[in-house]
Amino acid sequence: MTGSITVVGIGPGDLAHMTPAAREAVETADIILGYRTYLRLIASLAPAVAREPSGMRQEVSRAQRAVELARAGRRVALISGGDAGIYGMSGLVYEVLREQEENSTKWPLGSDHVVSPAGPESAPTVEVVPGISALNAAASLLGAPLMTDFATVSLSDHLVSCADIIRRVELAAQADFVLCLYNPKGRNRSEPFRLACEALARHRRPDTPVGIVRSAYRAGQRAQIVRLRELPAADIDMFTIVIVGNSQTAVYGGKLLTPRGYAGKYDLGEREEPDTDASA
Repeated sequence: MTGSITVVGIGPGDLAHMTPAAREAVETADIILGYRTYLRLIASLAPAVAREPSGMRQEVSRAQRAVELARAGRRVALISGGDAGIYGMSGLVYEVLREQEENSTKWPLGSDHVVSPAGPESAPTVEVVPGISALNAAASLLGAPLMTDFATVSLSDHLVSCADIIRRVELAAQADFVLCLYNPKGRNRSEPFRLACEALARHRRPDTPVGIVRSAYRAGQRAQIVRLRELPAADIDMFTIVIVGNSQTAVYGGKLLTPRGYAGKYDLGEREEPDTDASA
């Protein structure tokens, strides 16, 4: 009997921002897999369900383990922070299943190699449960910075070359997108952030407002607004989301506002009361 994998986006970390569907997936699982920090965030949910925590950069083995357990008939909840489909685990699960399916067809009949079945007929079912992403959470604390087109770039060069990362930042800046930066700087990884700041400075005014949010909706939450010229020296780490405004983004009431364009088509001032005097 083949089981199932539910890849669960648990949101930014506060259980109040976890969807009912995500809670149900966790509570009805046979086993819960995830990065240990994320499992700690949901420690109070389904305490009787077995858990297998793992460390950072163990995503591949985590996905392989989820597939292994599901093929053995287990109902697996595989946890992602934020949304499972935005830099999360859902894509990797599908990649693992595809690779296993392709490998199962490489050995000809009669070969001495024994390959466990991994074709579509034996593949576990996969469901992706969406969650509030880190960029949604950060934007909500900053005001309304994402009201028009925006781009998202991860500055982690673990899987993508630094050259490709900076090219994407450069093009997004040229196109005047609001730009959300994930994984901006690590303990031993600061070069992509430095180069990204330089690329942004070539295409944005020095006084462009920038939102910096650390640990949104978790313990130690911090949100601040700086100017682009101040960004290189800002306190930035892997728990931070950076949102760089576009040419129209402004600071209003201590919050970021990126107008969508209503003011160019509508009068946004005081609403006139309709004339109800029938004799006029």
